[in-house]
Amino acid sequence: MKTFNLTFSLLLLFALYSNAQDFNKYEKGSFLKGKDNIDYRVLFPENFDATKKYPILFFLHGSGEKGNDNQSQLTHGAKLFLREDIRKNFPAIVVFPQCSPDSYWSNVNIVPDGKGKREFIFQEKGEPSKAMNALLGLVDSFLQKTYVDTQRVYVAGLSMGGMGTYELLRRKPRTFAAAFSICGGDNVANVQKYKNTPLWIFHGEKDDVVPVVFSTRIADQLKVLGKPVKLTLYPEANHNSWDATFAEPELLPWLFSNKKK
Repeated sequence: MKTFNLTFSLLLLFALYSNAQDFNKYEKGSFLKGKDNIDYRVLFPENFDATKKYPILFFLHGSGEKGNDNQSQLTHGAKLFLREDIRKNFPAIVVFPQCSPDSYWSNVNIVPDGKGKREFIFQEKGEPSKAMNALLGLVDSFLQKTYVDTQRVYVAGLSMGGMGTYELLRRKPRTFAAAFSICGGDNVANVQKYKNTPLWIFHGEKDDVVPVVFSTRIADQLKVLGKPVKLTLYPEANHNSWDATFAEPELLPWLFSNKKK
């Protein structure tokens, strides 16, 4: 039994070390906009050539990965873009910014519903949060790089990051060629702002953290506006519908096929 425990521990340490080594491919960075700072990790394509132009994706994490370690935001999604086949078939710059512990990506009031859960009240207007303000500056700074293809800029996120995806789309409606949001939400009145951006929405129908209705409302509103939208609901998935989303074989081919007209 001791031998088994030792072997298991060594395998676990090796796995953790391997993941850490892989994540080292994501270079560390920090950006300051006024008084608002944001840390980020960025993965450049293999054989990166600064004289060429590459698409860029900003991926926004959920509330569980907020922090100041410039590491936790890589928990979900970062492994996908390290896959050899993904790096080969979709050479792109991938940025994982990190929301500070005292902020939130989107303008949403979160209040207890009296039943042990939380209610999300999304805002239609208002100043950006501290994290969103810094993120807006970070996006602009990357778009000034000569090696970024400004016709192929994308944003995606999960949970709090899915909410932030919608917020970033409405605050910069002419910037993004496409986006996808996982178990997020927004005020339906905001959909008008990003109705022209190709969007793929994902949500678990058994989500007991962010109800699925927040996604279906956005999809329904886009249909009302006469805009195409891709909506994928997972009947058996709870809040972690990102696992199923990352396994979608058409996700990245669809995303990177979009280009601003």
